[in-house]
Amino acid sequence: MMKYKLILCCPLVAAFFLLSCSAPKMVNLDPVTVTENMPGSTVYRGSYSRTNDIINTRLDLSFDWDSAYVHGKATILAKPYFYATDQLLLNANGFRINTVSLVNSYDKKPLRYSYDGKILSVTLDKVYKRDQNYTVFIDYVAMPNKLKVGEDISSSGDRGIYFVNKDGKDKNKPRQIWTQGETECNSNWFPTINDPQEKMTQELNITVPNEFVSLSNGSLEFSSMNGDGTRTDSWRQEQAHSTYLTMLAIGNFTITKDKWRDKEVSYYTEPAYASTARLVFGNTPEMMEFFSVKLGVDYPWDKYSQIVVRDFVSGAMENTSATVLYEGLNMSEGQYLDQNHEDIIAHELFHHWFGDLVTAESWANLPLNESFATYGEYLWDEFKHGRDQADFKGLQDLSAYISNKSKEDEDVIRFNYADREHMFDEISYQKGGRILHMLRKTVGDEAFFKALHLYLTRNAYKTAEIHDLRLVFEEVTGTDLNWFFKQWFLASGHPVLNIQNNFDPEKKEVSITIRQNQDLSKTPLYRIPMAIDIYLNGKVERKEIVLDKQKQSFIFPVAGLPDLVNVDAEKYILAEKSEVKTLQQYVFQYGHAPLFMDRMEAVIMLLQMKDENLSKRTLIAAMKDKSWAIRNTALSVIEHLSNEERTSVYGEIKELALKDSVSQVRASAVEILGKYYRSMDNRGVFAITANDKSPAVKKATSDASEK
Repeated sequence: MMKYKLILCCPLVAAFFLLSCSAPKMVNLDPVTVTENMPGSTVYRGSYSRTNDIINTRLDLSFDWDSAYVHGKATILAKPYFYATDQLLLNANGFRINTVSLVNSYDKKPLRYSYDGKILSVTLDKVYKRDQNYTVFIDYVAMPNKLKVGEDISSSGDRGIYFVNKDGKDKNKPRQIWTQGETECNSNWFPTINDPQEKMTQELNITVPNEFVSLSNGSLEFSSMNGDGTRTDSWRQEQAHSTYLTMLAIGNFTITKDKWRDKEVSYYTEPAYASTARLVFGNTPEMMEFFSVKLGVDYPWDKYSQIVVRDFVSGAMENTSATVLYEGLNMSEGQYLDQNHEDIIAHELFHHWFGDLVTAESWANLPLNESFATYGEYLWDEFKHGRDQADFKGLQDLSAYISNKSKEDEDVIRFNYADREHMFDEISYQKGGRILHMLRKTVGDEAFFKALHLYLTRNAYKTAEIHDLRLVFEEVTGTDLNWFFKQWFLASGHPVLNIQNNFDPEKKEVSITIRQNQDLSKTPLYRIPMAIDIYLNGKVERKEIVLDKQKQSFIFPVAGLPDLVNVDAEKYILAEKSEVKTLQQYVFQYGHAPLFMDRMEAVIMLLQMKDENLSKRTLIAAMKDKSWAIRNTALSVIEHLSNEERTSVYGEIKELALKDSVSQVRASAVEILGKYYRSMDNRGVFAITANDKSPAVKKATSDASEK
């Protein structure tokens, strides 16, 4: 009897799934040498110390498009955080400071200040105690385009505010202004305190050309016509949020109005894409309802807007109540079929609970924002499209993390990052999302969502660190979970598991031996609760185990040779796994084990057994699997079939090309027709697929027709 070895996730599999991964936030940094990260150096990136606390910021803003200048008047209501002080330090990068004054009733009293181009140090009129508020007025000009990369900012993606086609000379691009504050870029267009702990309410009075619309956080209170071709829009947000979440956007946008309960939901798109705005974003109210009910915390902000801009520096940004998205969300109906970007929309919306309502207190704790937002994608898929689709998303995340070997030595909660922008990676996003899924499976659904509710309500409009999350889970479950948080959130790496099972016919026992083969000098010896399903004579029996040793054997009595021993039966462990199974066991696994990952594992392994007739038959059957991802993967078997075998499934390939519900599968089937069925008369099929709404199918048809 031949045996085959499964290694999951191997680099080949990881690369396959990365093809369809999308990243809600990608930061491209210019090359930079960071000496703090050199071998032998020591660095600690903790929470910032707090001297002053901004209560409210009012900004009166106008713009010089030609020079890309921001003319601002900032009125900042603040107080000492704890210790009395007569100094206010504000981040203000590359400004021209005109005046700094203390506001007293309706009077302004000039204040002494010093400014080094980055920090504005204001000397107050007296020493203030922590229960004494003061108001400082600053008249300034911000000049973001003059900031030098490598000197004033780390990369061109850190300017904070961007003027798109500012002179209007590019006829193929609209004129726009938009901002991107995360991590610490908003201080490039208004004076503030760069610290995720710094939460404030705000008022933005934005003067724009009459033909443009504006968007900011909170609600549009009123608009005033200025009589000179401009209008001033007054936006107010009365709920506190972190300073990096302040935003504005200006341009020629069409606003498509929607609603969730009694709150406004709106989609800002270029006029050419207004007709598909509801198609692209129309699930938003349902997402808001689902997340609100699931978390037991209603969407907490005044409204929710999503705006698609040009030349955005990342995929999207969850500014409070006003998410900015890159131009890939400008989609035709056909493009939506190929990639609907629901993952990005769900990710940024979930941030409005995890990131906006409760914010990571330091960049080291960024996974409290990004891991949750990534897991929000999984939760939405599970609810809307079923567990198969959600588990496919989970596999993509696992593969994205596993395939990046350069990140193996990075902790999830990292206090030693070289640059805070480096926190936006597969560790904070994909690995963190998978860890949250394991936490859910470890404590159970009821406890998981009850703990999230407690975390959100206890820390609402505040910041939190990883231990705040641990403590609420321990409070809800009544169990110590320090072991889980220590090995997953506060350490690097992942388990590397070798799994073997053996049946003893004399003792009527099956033994499962699991070895943890990760480098224990860098990576923990894990404690892993898991389930093992044993299939025999049409029945399945589940065994619960806890793996907590480097090598461990588990022995169970059985009536005979099992059809399948399915280790990690819930398929939730973040690990690389190697396991020996027979061809027959993989075929049985595909046909009988219940989960997407059971079937996908089997299909991947059967594709490696390309010369086995049983493998081919199973893969041909898998071309009709309920999961489009498995159908698409199983199509690879066509390459390994004989001419006679290919002819026998020609009808099935045509059926997929013409009628499959998912455009990626239709496109794959068309490609196969063009590559492996050139002797057949495919003209009728190609005549139909050439008119498919999907650009991917049209391109596949064009390529196939030329062969």
